[in-house]
Amino acid sequence: MQLLLAVVSSGYAVGAALGWGSEELAEIMGDFGLSAAGLLAAVSCFTYARAIDSRERPAWLLFAFSSLMGCCGNAVWGWYEVVLGEAVPKPSLADFAFLCFAPPAIVGLLVLAKRPVTRAGWVCLGLDSWLIGGSLLTLSWSLALAHAARTAQSGAPGSVPRAALSLAYPLLDIALVSMVLVLHFRRSETNRSAVNTAIAALALTVLSDALFTSPLLSAEYQSGQLLDAGWFAGSLLLAYAPWGARRLQPGPDPVAHARAERPHSRPITGSLPALTPYLAAAVCTLGILYNVVDGRKVDRVVVFTGCTVVLALVIRQGIMLLDNIALTQELAQKENHFRSLVQGSSDVIMIAAPTGTLRYVSPAAAGVYGREAEELVGTELATLIHPEDLGRVVHEVRRFLAAPPAEEPTTRIECRFRSGGGEWLNVESTVNRHQGGLILNSRDVTERVRLQAQLQHSAEHDPLTDLPNRALFTRRVRQALTGRRAGDHSTAVLFIDLDGFKAVNDTIGHQAGDELLIEAARRLQDSVRAGDTAARLGGDEFAALILGDGSRDRSAREYQVHEIADRLRTTLSQPYRIAGSEVRVAASIGVAFADPGITPSDLMRNADLAMYRAKAGGKDRVEMYAPQMQAEVVRKAELAGRLRTALHDGEFALLHQPVVSLASGEISAVVAQARWRSAQGILFTPAEFLRVATYSEGGAGEGGAGEGGSAPRTAVPDASRTAELGRWLLEEAVGQAAERHRAGHDVPVAVRMTAQRLLDRSMPLGSVEALLTRNGLPSGALVLELAVSDPRVPFDDLERRLAALRRLGVLIALDGFGSGYAAISALRRLPVDMLKLDRGLVEGVVESPRLHKITAGLLRIANDLGMQSVAEGVDLPEQVMALRAMGCTHGQGMAFSGPLDEYRLRRALVRGTFPVPGGAAQPALAGGSPGGSMVIHRGSHNETPVPPA
Repeated sequence: MQLLLAVVSSGYAVGAALGWGSEELAEIMGDFGLSAAGLLAAVSCFTYARAIDSRERPAWLLFAFSSLMGCCGNAVWGWYEVVLGEAVPKPSLADFAFLCFAPPAIVGLLVLAKRPVTRAGWVCLGLDSWLIGGSLLTLSWSLALAHAARTAQSGAPGSVPRAALSLAYPLLDIALVSMVLVLHFRRSETNRSAVNTAIAALALTVLSDALFTSPLLSAEYQSGQLLDAGWFAGSLLLAYAPWGARRLQPGPDPVAHARAERPHSRPITGSLPALTPYLAAAVCTLGILYNVVDGRKVDRVVVFTGCTVVLALVIRQGIMLLDNIALTQELAQKENHFRSLVQGSSDVIMIAAPTGTLRYVSPAAAGVYGREAEELVGTELATLIHPEDLGRVVHEVRRFLAAPPAEEPTTRIECRFRSGGGEWLNVESTVNRHQGGLILNSRDVTERVRLQAQLQHSAEHDPLTDLPNRALFTRRVRQALTGRRAGDHSTAVLFIDLDGFKAVNDTIGHQAGDELLIEAARRLQDSVRAGDTAARLGGDEFAALILGDGSRDRSAREYQVHEIADRLRTTLSQPYRIAGSEVRVAASIGVAFADPGITPSDLMRNADLAMYRAKAGGKDRVEMYAPQMQAEVVRKAELAGRLRTALHDGEFALLHQPVVSLASGEISAVVAQARWRSAQGILFTPAEFLRVATYSEGGAGEGGAGEGGSAPRTAVPDASRTAELGRWLLEEAVGQAAERHRAGHDVPVAVRMTAQRLLDRSMPLGSVEALLTRNGLPSGALVLELAVSDPRVPFDDLERRLAALRRLGVLIALDGFGSGYAAISALRRLPVDMLKLDRGLVEGVVESPRLHKITAGLLRIANDLGMQSVAEGVDLPEQVMALRAMGCTHGQGMAFSGPLDEYRLRRALVRGTFPVPGGAAQPALAGGSPGGSMVIHRGSHNETPVPPA
C-alpha cells in the first residue's frame, strides 16, 4: 500500500510538472483529480471511524468531513473552469468549502491530543497553542498579511471581500499549524502510527496552502500545476493513515518500544516541548524586529500580538514555577518516605560503583552482617565475598550488565559474605542496574540454606542408618557410568541381603532388628573405600558401589572384587551383640560389573539377580552375575505369560485318576489333575508345560505325558506362577464332583494344595466353604492333599487353618509322606486324616529290602494312628501285592488306571471296581474299612493325640 501510494503521488507530480500534455487535461486533473483524492480521503476516514469503537472515532469523522469540504471546493472550482469555461469568481462557494476545511481538522487534532488531567494542564495547552499561533501570526502579518489588510482599507471596489478571503486562508492555516505542532508534542500513545500519518498529511496540506497564499504564486496559479501535487499527496496520505495503522496493530511497534526502552537517548528531542514557548517568543520578536529594521512603522497588530504572546509566556512560566514547587515538595516527601523504608528494612541495601566500591550501605547491615554501615562504605565488594564464590559472582555480574535491560531487568546472586565476627553468611542478593553501577538488595539466608541442606540430606539418606538411600545410590551409579569414567568397565555394584534377619525381628523384636541394621550399616561403611558408596536400599537389603581402577584385565578385576565381596560377607556374618545377647545373620551378595553401554538400572538389576541366585544357591555366599541369569528371568516371565494365556483361552483340561482299595478293588476316591492341551491335541502335565519339577497347587506331578503315571517332585514350586492355575483346578474339581454327586456317583474328589498356598491371604478362610455351598457338594466329598515341603511354613497358623477346614467336613491328607523335611513334624502337629506315601517309597519297594522295611514302618505308623493310607505311583502288580501285605489300604497308579476324562471316569464309576492283582483279600493290619471305601476314623486320631515336642 505504501508503494502504491508513492507511485500514484509521484505520477501525479510528474504529470503536473509536465503540464499534463494539454491545458484541458491539466484543468481536469487540477480540479476534479484533487476532488477525487479528497473524496477518497473522506470515504476512508469515515469507513475507519465506523469500524472502530474508541475515543478516536470523533477525530476521524471530523477528518472525513474536512476532506469532504476540500473535495467540494475542488469540485466547484472544476465546475467553473472545466464545465462552464469561466474564471472562478472571488469569493465563491469554493472559497466557502475551502474555509470549512481547517476548522474540523483543528478540532479533530484536539481530540487526538493527550488530554490534560488538571485545570492547569488545560490552561497550559491553550497557552501553548496561542504561543505557537501568535508567533506565526506575528511573522505572517509582518511578511504578507499587513499588505492584504492595507489593500482592504484602500476601499477599492471588491477589495474588501478579497482581502478578507486572503486573510482567512493564512489565519486558518496558522491555527492548523499550531494544532499540528501542539499535537506533535502532546500526542497520545495509542494508535501512534495513524496519528503521525494524519499529522503528516495535514502538514503537507498546510504547506501547500501557505505556498498558494504567498504573493509570488497566488497571482500566477493555474489548475494542474505542480502545487496541486502537494494537496493531492496530502489527501492520499490522509486516506492511507487509518488503514496503514490497522495493518501494524497486531504486533507492537518495535520503534516505539525501542524508544520507550531508551529513556536517556535523544535529549534534544525530549526537551523540545519545554523549549517551545521560548521559540515562539523568539519568532514573535523576529517579526517585530523585521518591521523595525526595515524602517517600517510597527504595526499595532504586531505589537498587540507580541504583547499577548509575552503575557502568555509569563503566565505559562508562572504555572510551571508553581508546578515545580509542588513537585519538589512531593519529591522531598517521597524521598523521606523511601529513606524511612530503606533505613527500616531488614534487608541490606547497598549501592556499588562500576568499580565495585560500595557508595551506600543501609543501616540494616549492623543487624545482618554485624558490621556498621559506615565501616562498609568505601570497601571493595570483592573483599567481602568468599574466594570460592567470587569467580561465579563476577561472571554473573558481567553477564547481567551485558544483557539488554528490557530482557533482564534484575538478576539474583547467592554467595557467602564475611560477617563482622569472621564467619561466612549465606547471602541472597537481588541486583539492579544503577547509573552504570549496581543496587544490591541483600538478605541473610543462612538458616534457609542450612535447612535446605538438611532436607536434601534427609531426602537422599536412610533415616535409620544414615547411609545413602536408593535414589542417591542410583545417582552415584549413573555418575560412575558417565563422564570421565564412561570408559572404565571395572566398576562393580554389590547387592547385599541379610539372611535370617526376619527371624531376628520375630524372635527378639523390631527394636533389636533396627540395632542390628545400624551395626551392619556401620560395618559396611567401614569396609568400603573412601571413594566408594555404601547404601541401604530398604529392609535388610544393602548395596555398595565399588568404583573402577581403570584395569583392563577383567579376570583380575573380578577376582579382586570377589575378594572384597567375600571379606564384606565375612564381616557382616560376624556375631552381633544386641540387647545383651549374641545374634547371628548371614549375608548373600550379588556382584555385577559395568559392561560397555550398560545403563544404571540394568547394572543394579544384574546385581539384584546375582544376589537372588546367591540366596537360592544356599545363602551366605557371593555370586557373580552371568547373562544366563537374565535369560532365566525372561524365560520364567514367558512361561508365566503362557500359563495365563492358556487359562484365558481354555486350553487346560481336568482329568481324574481313581484311588482304588487294595483289598476289594473298589474306587474310593478320584484325584483331580490338570493337563494342558497343545495345539496338536497332545496333553501335557503342568510340570512339562512350565518346565519345573512340580506343580504347587493341584496334583500336577501326577501322570506322565504319555502313560499318565506319576512324575517325581524334586524342586520347590513357583507358587506365584501357578496360583491362578490352582484356583482354576479347585473350582473345576469341585464343580465336576458336584455334577457326579447329582448323577449318583458319591465318590470324594482329592485336590492337591501346598501349605504356602493354603496360608496365602488371597485365599480367605471361607472360600472353600463358599465353593462347596455354591456347587452343592457335601463337605465330606472334598479331600485336600496337603504338600508341606518348606521348613519355614509356620505350623501354628497352618494347624489353625486345617482345624477350621476339618470343622467344615473337609478331609485332610498329608501328601508326600516319607520324604521331605517336614513330614514327621507335620504328622505330629497337624490334624491329618490320611497319609499319602511318596512315590519314591513305592517304586523300589519290591526290589529293595531296606526300602521295604521303611515303607512297612511308615504304614504301621498310619495304621496305629487309625488313618487311611494311600500309595501313589503304584504301576506294577508286584507293588500292589507288596503294599497290601504291608497294610496299605489304597493305591493310585497305572496298575489300576491312568488319568481319565469325565466320560471314561463315569464309565469306571458305573463299573465300580478294578481287578486287584493276587485277588481280593483283607489287609494284614486293621485300619481300613471292610468294604474298601475311604472311611476316615477321626475319633481315633483325636482321642489319642501324639503329644507335642
